[in-house]
Amino acid sequence: MGTFLDYLWAFLVGGALCVIAQILIDKTKITPARILVLYVCSGVVLTALGIYGPIAKFAGCGATVPLTGFGYAIAQGVEKAVDEFGLFGALTGGLTATSGGITTAIVLGYICSLIFSSKPKD
Repeated sequence: MGTFLDYLWAFLVGGALCVIAQILIDKTKITPARILVLYVCSGVVLTALGIYGPIAKFAGCGATVPLTGFGYAIAQGVEKAVDEFGLFGALTGGLTATSGGITTAIVLGYICSLIFSSKPKD
């Protein structure tokens, strides 16, 4: 039963984050690109305030997969690197912590561009 509840909470928390973004898209004039940036920055700020860590622990992938989770990963990487390398870690920690995801996105984007051809809108 515990596994079902883990999945349920991940679904509800991740879904709530998506619903908030959709409401922002539908009800405001904020562009989707700015909402994406807002979500990443929110993840960083909430992590710095100590709020996002417990949410991520509670909801698992429901909190770490959306873009707020990317901000969370960046903030955690910076925090760890600063502890190890001092101020220089602030420059390298975020990239080190998220390099796997960034590399995967670039490689898969390139592969998709080779397989599919774009068509202009009429």
